[in-house]
Amino acid sequence: MTWIMVDIESDGPCPALYSMVSFGAVIVEPGLARTFYGQCRPISDDWVPEALAVSGHSREECMGFMRPEETMAKFKGWIESNSEMRKSRGQQVCDARFISDNNGFDWQFINYYFHRFCGDNPFGFSSTNLGSLYKGMEKSMFKNFKHLRKTKHSHHPVDDAKGNAEALLAMKEMGLGIKW
Repeated sequence: MTWIMVDIESDGPCPALYSMVSFGAVIVEPGLARTFYGQCRPISDDWVPEALAVSGHSREECMGFMRPEETMAKFKGWIESNSEMRKSRGQQVCDARFISDNNGFDWQFINYYFHRFCGDNPFGFSSTNLGSLYKGMEKSMFKNFKHLRKTKHSHHPVDDAKGNAEALLAMKEMGLGIKW
């Protein structure tokens, strides 16, 4: 099983009405060497200046980014080339598992963009929330995993995905039953 930590930056609160600006992904494994970074040209005329400011990009910069269908096709290829393929119901499917710090936010954009621009999502239909996983390990809804990060949370999506992947690796060291 291939766990892929994902983080996205957007110019608003939800896909279709707003746009995913950039995203980062890292294969969760010691060394965290396999990463992906994508930028997407806006798909909407609407944007929230405060939301876009978090990404560190201007609207003008974003207008020069790659078309989302190109970026998402490259991301899909990267996922498939970095994951095992298996047969399911007679079809080849990828064993990649989506995990993020805030999967309610990150997943909605990635899932929407894959379906809109690629026709399907190589992650399938589910995702995992890192924070909820840690709360379950600690048996407390008041615990937070963020102290397990080593990479500074900078709002560059690759850095943020790496920090979250470091936390997942630390959770494995703490006894989390997970297979790579």
